[in-house]
Amino acid sequence: MLEFELLRTEGLARRGRLSLHHGVVQTPIFMPVGTYGTVKGVMPRSLEEMGAQIILGNTFHLWMRPGLDIMQSFGGLHGFERWDKPILTDSGGFQVWSLGDMRKISEEGVRFASPVNGDKLFLTPEISMQIQTILNSDIVMQFDECTPYEVGGKLTTEAQARSSMELSLRWARRCLDEFRRLENPNALFGIVQGGMFESLREASLQALVELDFPGYAVGGVSVGEPKEDMLRIMAHTPHRLPAHKPRYLMGVGTPEDLVQGVASGVDMFDCVMPTRNARNGHLFTRFGDLKIRNARHKTDHAPLDETCACYTCRGHVRPDGTVSGGFSRAYLHHLDRCGEMLGPMLATVHNLHYYLNLMQEIRDALDAGDFAGFSQRFQADRARGV
Repeated sequence: MLEFELLRTEGLARRGRLSLHHGVVQTPIFMPVGTYGTVKGVMPRSLEEMGAQIILGNTFHLWMRPGLDIMQSFGGLHGFERWDKPILTDSGGFQVWSLGDMRKISEEGVRFASPVNGDKLFLTPEISMQIQTILNSDIVMQFDECTPYEVGGKLTTEAQARSSMELSLRWARRCLDEFRRLENPNALFGIVQGGMFESLREASLQALVELDFPGYAVGGVSVGEPKEDMLRIMAHTPHRLPAHKPRYLMGVGTPEDLVQGVASGVDMFDCVMPTRNARNGHLFTRFGDLKIRNARHKTDHAPLDETCACYTCRGHVRPDGTVSGGFSRAYLHHLDRCGEMLGPMLATVHNLHYYLNLMQEIRDALDAGDFAGFSQRFQADRARGV
């Protein structure tokens, strides 16, 4: 099940509503990454409180652990991790690509050794569809080959990118056939590949549109290419996808990337950056980025962001109506220096809240017909510095 309503547009930017089996998602949206069935360092209740509408799971890793028998016994990923809102699962293609020399790609699929126990495994488009059907994710991604930016230390040539893109197209057809054979009631997205070559992106896009997927993603970005190349592909590709279907930019990115992506016609984003950076003491705020490990924060009584309403910055309202205050930069600096696990947990809550609130502000601006004004204010605030 997938229904997508385009509610408003401003330039290429889009305001929409995506209806899935497990709920409605307001777009544009950022999706927190929950690789192993959990968003690292965050309680599911906290995700709901900060406005998460849809989260990710990873086919490859959940296939490795805990395995499909356990997943099936819980009726899928929703029952296993006790998340009753929508879930999108990656196909496993990116994880297989990241194995490098440990995997062997053929027309049929990918052979590799399990990074968990060394078992010899074989992942094909059909098997990816079977795994994701057991996971019962609301959005299923086609199995694709992630076209690398470099091969053997050399830039990927157009011929190499074309071969990779065409393999992903053949796999897309197989995914679609298997998805239909399994009578999966959820939604399957195709993935546009083509590396850093616009002509290949257009060829991939046109072939996928002919297959009539319910939604489309742009893959193969943020895989080591310079930022200007990523922005070039982001500006070129999303708005060429069908206007009446959702558009997903995979693995992107910084707050600036999200705002620029919306301006380029993207509806959905995911990235590990807010959670991974939080665990390394790198915080995002309205007024720029902050590294909590820096000594200047040791005696600072201020919150991370005085405009932020997250638990880390503002605390919460107690049952008796009194308010517990948020945490200071000095305290977060102390936790980080001592290696206390509360430090990355509070940092993760803040970063994810910032990302999700940013998307809410974008949706509000689009509703008000003021996305251009919002973008200018966003850039000015981020340039102000903390």
